[in-house]
Amino acid sequence: MTTRLFLSAFLLTLASCNTVYYAAWEKLGYEKRDLLKSAVKKARGEQKEAGEQFQDALTQLKKLTNYNGGNLESAYNRFKGEYEDCEAQATDVRRQIREVDTVARDLFREWENEIRQYENASLAADSRRKLSETRARFEPLSRSLHAAESTMDPVLRQFRDQVLFLKHNLNAAAIGSLRGTADNIQGDIQRLLDQMNRSIAEADRFIQTL
Repeated sequence: MTTRLFLSAFLLTLASCNTVYYAAWEKLGYEKRDLLKSAVKKARGEQKEAGEQFQDALTQLKKLTNYNGGNLESAYNRFKGEYEDCEAQATDVRRQIREVDTVARDLFREWENEIRQYENASLAADSRRKLSETRARFEPLSRSLHAAESTMDPVLRQFRDQVLFLKHNLNAAAIGSLRGTADNIQGDIQRLLDQMNRSIAEADRFIQTL
């Protein structure tokens, strides 16, 4: 099978899965509009949890770099665990943003197709206007979600570097050489939190108007 044929088959399978998924929800009384609202709410919640998790990891890093006695291995393991939780939470955020994008795309596509089914030109025009307004409200939310997503990567990379360095050099001298790095990461985390708060505010606005 050629690459193009394989891709076409894959897309058809994916579309079929989505059709079954939406049909199952419709039987329970949930339309795509309801699913989009739910997905946005979940994305908002995942971002809140991510912000808290990144803060927790920074707190553990600060404790570790201010080490002045005690079980160094345990302190390292706590920080490593918080970093791994950050990675997992970031994955959840990305997955939820993909769901928001997918449901929004499918909702708007369905809406466009159904506008063509109107016999009444006035009703069709009104529906087309509402679709345009909903799309316009979704755009800033989508941009904000993706901007918040992108702020996680710089922090994760810095956390990963600290974990790897300490894994290979877990001693008091190595800890001392990292003093001050937590303050540098603090700036990136603040940018992350600020962007996530903007995204959460956009989500609230969109939910209220949907």
